[in-house]
Amino acid sequence: VAAVKRMLNSEHDDFAQVQHKLITDLVEGRSHITVGISHLTTSRRHLDRPALLARRNEAGWLLDGFSPWVTAASFADHFLIGATMENDDQILLVVPAATPGVTIDPSQQLVALTASCTGAVRFEQATVPNTHLVAGPEPSVLSTSGTAGSGGIQTSALALALSNAAIVFISEQAQRRPELQEKAASLREQWQTTSESLLQMADGNPVCSNEMLRTQANSLVLRSTQAALVAAKGAGFVAGHPVGRWCREALFFLVWSCPQSVQDANLCELAGLSTA
Repeated sequence: VAAVKRMLNSEHDDFAQVQHKLITDLVEGRSHITVGISHLTTSRRHLDRPALLARRNEAGWLLDGFSPWVTAASFADHFLIGATMENDDQILLVVPAATPGVTIDPSQQLVALTASCTGAVRFEQATVPNTHLVAGPEPSVLSTSGTAGSGGIQTSALALALSNAAIVFISEQAQRRPELQEKAASLREQWQTTSESLLQMADGNPVCSNEMLRTQANSLVLRSTQAALVAAKGAGFVAGHPVGRWCREALFFLVWSCPQSVQDANLCELAGLSTA
């Protein structure tokens, strides 16, 4: 979905030559595309050198480096890849998986969500024609390529879905354990308030910033899943119990497309520091 949105919003005339076939093949199930863009906004941004460097050449674009987080990389026929130029401008390119110089690492062993088959894709002097340039060059290409740069409301929606599973579990336990009833009710009230904020943002009537929504959703998913583990007691710590899996999955929201402002707010909460 992230790739298709950006391809449909491309303003490059050269890309129009391949856009229709790429999207038609996707819609009709003849090919699969995934994205490698996290390194443009969050992943590896603390390093001096870009993870993936793009240079112009006679054939189009020359790519060197790697995209560290690519979901279902080994199953993709194409990648929508973000790369950074030497002047710090950024571009988005559709790169066929069969391009010479492109190699796909084995899937990483993640703490959770292992079925995503996420791994790195490497580029060694890989040449991509200019017809495959989707957006850029420009300073922050994700902010103008058809969808939010990182951590959109979809991320918060998934956090709320996971929170809901944990809160339902606590509520069910509370039916026969009165000491849990007040806690379950408080978490449900927080979930309802955050969900209403998300729906208002989706309707174009935000009551808070996207960063504030993400911070609230992150906090709730971490606290609710751990509360569910407390309610489950030792049984939740046994491999295969859903509560243990929910706790592991909740950790993903601390690293998945997490803008710096959200990271800071998460760390302040964990450290017991006021964010006021």
